Amino acid sequence: MIVTDRSRLSMMFRLVLLLLLFALAGGLAYVVLSLPDQAVGLSEQVKTNMETSGVSNPVTAVLLNFRGYDTLLEMGVLLVALLGVWSLGAATAHRRVDPESVLSSLVGWLVPIMMLTAGYLLWVGAAAPGGAFQAGSVLAAAGILLLLSSKCPPVRLLGWPLRLVLVLGLGAFVAVGVTLLSANGAFLQYPNSLAGGLILFIEAAATLSIGITLTALFLGGKPGSQQ
Repeated sequence: MIVTDRSRLSMMFRLVLLLLLFALAGGLAYVVLSLPDQAVGLSEQVKTNMETSGVSNPVTAVLLNFRGYDTLLEMGVLLVALLGVWSLGAATAHRRVDPESVLSSLVGWLVPIMMLTAGYLLWVGAAAPGGAFQAGSVLAAAGILLLLSSKCPPVRLLGWPLRLVLVLGLGAFVAVGVTLLSANGAFLQYPNSLAGGLILFIEAAATLSIGITLTALFLGGKPGSQQ
């Protein structure tokens, strides 16, 4: 009898979940189908307010200033995704092998160049295509290349130092927002004179968090002493 009741509850839960998913899919389909053929964009408003954004690249201005809430939530989603992967258990311990000389030489040349490229993309993002996500992706590619060549970080860096870097980007975002909220009563509303510096500070922290988060996702589990 108990097994039957549990089975019914499980079937009811799955049915409710399925109905909710259908409702969500239907709502998204309705929104997409109801979009006008020629939507009026916000490019003119962005151009008008570029002088107060602190940067000269309109994409960076939108992502880090005008629509900073969106980027803040994206950082949160990325962190939650990593926590979901870690909840699956420890990362699989791979047998260490000595990499081929060609791979070792390639890693020795490419990783420093990729780190410099990430720094350049971070810096140039204020005036040209680039920014934290692009720089973080290149930094993650360097980290994954190191992992593929059997180069693992020291165990002592897999504890609180790793967690600190992972939350650094989101923490910097929130810290700046809270500071501005207490100073002028507006969350993530940068003063014109400080906008450029605050955006660079947030992007620098976000670059490290994004790079390390994507590298950690590549492991497929929570890193530990068995790596």
